[in-house]
Amino acid sequence: MQATLEHMTIWGLISDASLLVKAVMLILLLASLLSWYLIIQRSAVLSRCERQMNDFIQRFRSAPELPSLYRESQHSGDREGGVEPIFLAGFQAYSQLGQQPGNPADVVLEGVERSLSVAISEQEVQLEKGLQFLATVGSVSPYIGLFGTVWGIMNSFLGLSQVQQATLSTVAPGIAEALIATAIGLFAAIPAVIAYNRFSARGQTLLTRYYAFGNELQARLHRKLHGAPLNLAVAA
Repeated sequence: MQATLEHMTIWGLISDASLLVKAVMLILLLASLLSWYLIIQRSAVLSRCERQMNDFIQRFRSAPELPSLYRESQHSGDREGGVEPIFLAGFQAYSQLGQQPGNPADVVLEGVERSLSVAISEQEVQLEKGLQFLATVGSVSPYIGLFGTVWGIMNSFLGLSQVQQATLSTVAPGIAEALIATAIGLFAAIPAVIAYNRFSARGQTLLTRYYAFGNELQARLHRKLHGAPLNLAVAA
């Protein structure tokens, strides 16, 4: 409240803010930094999954025999996520069930379908990592900033009761420092909301492609079971 209009700067207003408003600004700044870390990290993960999906689909459709692709995928370095773990889970179930005597083709395919469903669900969890935090920051940050603003303006009006004449130079600094909290809240919320919507859409697209790949794998195994002698010699 002692600052004048000539000496008002962003840093000066922040440093002159009350302790509670400073705490609000610090919380919002930390939330913004964590959001940007997640935005960069999840963007890299999704880009890697999309590249892997495109590359693996080409290899899968051009592979004459699935056992050779299975052995190649087992020794691949891209098994932390993406479509390869889905293929490995499905073909492993196909191999294990097909090698058991007396298992009809329908039982084998049902086991493959269950394994694919579990593997896709695990990848769905990986795709949704960090989205809850971005959604929380995007929805809560403006209200946290607004709380800091209300508190700062309340303190400004309380300070006005101690002066005989209220002028712009006495009112403006307190209101300005309070409004900075709202600005920081919006600065934290807007990128988080945009990133959440973008990553949700990309993740849903990848998930749809995972299900489509699972159906394609099941169709290919169905043709193999019903149209050719069973050959499940897979190297360890």
